[in-house]
Amino acid sequence: MSAVRWFFSATLAVALWLAASAAWAMPVQVTDDAGQHVSLPSPARRIIALSPQLLELSAAAGASRRVVGTIQGASNVPWARKLPIVGDAFALNLEAIVRLKPDLILAWESGTPPRDAARLKALGIPVFWSQANTFESLASTVSRIGVLAGTSRQAARWVGDFDNRLGALRQRYAGQKPTVRVFYQVWSTPLITVGGTQLITQAITLCGGRNVFGNLSVLAPTIGIEAVALADPQLIVTASPQGAQWLKAWKRLPQISAVRHDQLVALSPDALPRMGVNVLDGVQQLCTAIATARRSRAP
Repeated sequence: MSAVRWFFSATLAVALWLAASAAWAMPVQVTDDAGQHVSLPSPARRIIALSPQLLELSAAAGASRRVVGTIQGASNVPWARKLPIVGDAFALNLEAIVRLKPDLILAWESGTPPRDAARLKALGIPVFWSQANTFESLASTVSRIGVLAGTSRQAARWVGDFDNRLGALRQRYAGQKPTVRVFYQVWSTPLITVGGTQLITQAITLCGGRNVFGNLSVLAPTIGIEAVALADPQLIVTASPQGAQWLKAWKRLPQISAVRHDQLVALSPDALPRMGVNVLDGVQQLCTAIATARRSRAP
């Protein structure tokens, strides 16, 4: 290589390095699901993700290498198993959080105890509060994590793939009739289901079903067995690891259509309820269950 060519090549490399450095040093800002502005002087280098879902969405955004801590219960996210633990779903260890020196915390708004939420805010560390209750907000969460981590390009690729797959599911199951009455069981004792402002309700509708408790505005309402019997669902579905046992208990109530026609279905616990990167796998499983329940009642 001639001296002139070497000079221009070196100059170009330096210019590109300076441009990348300048871009990395630029401030970033998003609005989180609590309506708060989250501002960082530069993209986050050290992130703590306080839920398995937020771990997955960080990876989807291309930011997994920036995650330095999480909570107990995230062991089913393989790449995060060796991360330091800073608490669990019931209490956070603020001292452990501070020791990790994060420049961003990703927190689940409805899954963080109010006392811990107040203590997190008092630390002075920027907190992005996530409450992904719809497909659209889930994709938006990935986009916003990408902005905060400086990985927008990777996040955009994941969101594009997600939108394409979601669109294909909507097209495939559009106009399915008749609508199937669905009861989704979150927990057994007390008996908990999902209300109307929930991604799972949105999934039931997409698949041609109707959440029999979709008129309730609470995210996870507690109900009675009598209310389920009165709603007479044609499909009872759960995605809990204890699902098989719970579904067996419903067989004591043959007056319910789903029991009478043996439409009691346990979905994968790692897909739909997690509302993470595998959520559309869970939607496909749900759509298949609803289609089967519809066929079971065909003349």
